[in-house]
Parts: sequence; C-alpha cells; structure tokens
Amino acid sequence: MRIVALDDDLVVLDMLSKTMEAEGHACTTHSSGASLIKDMRRETYDLLILDWQLPDTTGPQVVRWIRENVNQELPVLFITSRHGEADIVEGLESGADDFMIKPLRVAELVARVRALLRRAYPAATKGVLEFGRYKFLSDSRALEVDGKLVELKNREYDLALFLFQNMGRLLSRDHLREIIWGQNSDVISRSLDTHVSRLRTLLDLRPENGFIITAVYGVGYRFEAVKPLSEAQPE
Repeated sequence: MRIVALDDDLVVLDMLSKTMEAEGHACTTHSSGASLIKDMRRETYDLLILDWQLPDTTGPQVVRWIRENVNQELPVLFITSRHGEADIVEGLESGADDFMIKPLRVAELVARVRALLRRAYPAATKGVLEFGRYKFLSDSRALEVDGKLVELKNREYDLALFLFQNMGRLLSRDHLREIIWGQNSDVISRSLDTHVSRLRTLLDLRPENGFIITAVYGVGYRFEAVKPLSEAQPE
C-alpha cells in the first residue's frame, strides 16, 4: 500500500516512514500542509496519517480539503497531542477515521493502520472474485470473461485485478507502477500505457460492456463501471 504522512516533527516523520516500510508499505512524507496538498493534486495514496498542528494550517483543514477536492474515501488517521473530547470530535467530524494520542506507540500504530486498511480495502486475495462478466480465479491467477479463459501475462493479470479491486478510484501513474512493478522500479511510463491499452483490448473494456478505463491528464487512470448501452433507456 501507499501511505502518506504529514507532520512538522521530522523525528516523528522518520519513525512513521520506517514503521510503514517495515510493514511492507511505501511511505511518502511531508512537513507542511501546502506540500501535501500540492502532492495530492497529482498523486494518489491508500492512507493518510497526519498531525493536528502544522506550521501553515491545521490537520482538520487539510482533511476537509481532501474530502472536498480529492478523495472522499481515503482512510485518515490523526496523530496528535490533543486529547480533549472537543478536539477528538472536531477531528472525526472533519473527515478523519481514527485518532491516536502522542507519544506514539509503534505496536498500536501498526494495529490501527492495519485495521483501517482492512476496512477500506476488504477485497479477498484468494478464491474467486466476480465482477459481472469477469471472473478472477486467484488461486490459479487466471481470468475468465463470459466463462472463457483470457490469456494474460503475470503483470497484465496483476494490473487487471488491481483495477477491478479499486474500481472508481483515481490512481496515479506512480501508484500503478509501484503496485505492478515494485516500489523501486524505474519502468518507463510508456510501459504502463502499453499494459493498459492491452487490457482494454484483451478484456474488451468498453461502455457497451459495462467497464471503462479513463486516462486522467497529468495524474493517471480511473477504472469505472458504467451502465451498459444495451441497458440504457430509450428517450
């Protein structure tokens, strides 16, 4: 998963980064609200961890901006020295999902992050996953469309499964590259475009079949379910 952390305390940021990376996540850090907001205009993440008091804004203001402008679904965890009931209520009402009081305890942090990710991304990793005409056989890493096996290379299968599991989410190019090719991959952008183009063709992803992949200029791709044209009501 891709985690982004916001705190003006560099020691805390270093601890958050190392803890998340030890959990197998990629972690991007920011020390100001402006820096985070600039990043989130072009990048996508799976979880936000942030402090309350920042040099240029407040945590609740950042969360409100994200909910209004970027992502209504992104899980958000507040970490703060504030512990009054009014503060907790304000943080949660701004759009946060959970709240931790400093000083941070690593085991508790890990447990809360795991719980937030489980709730936000519950898709199974084994067995059969069905999305209309499309059936993913996770144990054999195979994909059937209308009951017929579609031959996919390993990365094509990974990309297809990730897109279906994250239907409706805007995913940045870096996000997709890290998921499919690994966090330290230097794969060129064109390779991602080629894989997306092949999936459009191989899986027949068109409006009349109920699913589309849309390129979002300057950011990445969004995979969406749409109403098939055959079901559209005549005027």
